[in-house]
Amino acid sequence: MKSKKKYKKQLLKALQEMASTEYVLLESMTNLMLLKEMKEQNISFKKGDTFSFEDNIFDYSEDKNIRQLAKLRRKMLKTINKIVDKGNFQDKEIEFLA
Repeated sequence: MKSKKKYKKQLLKALQEMASTEYVLLESMTNLMLLKEMKEQNISFKKGDTFSFEDNIFDYSEDKNIRQLAKLRRKMLKTINKIVDKGNFQDKEIEFLA
């Protein structure tokens, strides 16, 4: 019984790390697009401007690296969802994924 709790705790820790990594990937992909593609198209932002987009914007990037990162991120999200679906977690245990 104790090893089951330890296993679940480790699985939750892995999910937290994956969620954190997914966020870093998203942030990096966005920064890459802002630095390269938007600069090339002479798009600029002023203080207070906001930028919103759909996830699939990365799939249409001219930059192969951004497309690869987007593919990796989708795989990570799919894996996270599979683990959560099969993990029998309580809502409060995985609220960090919301």
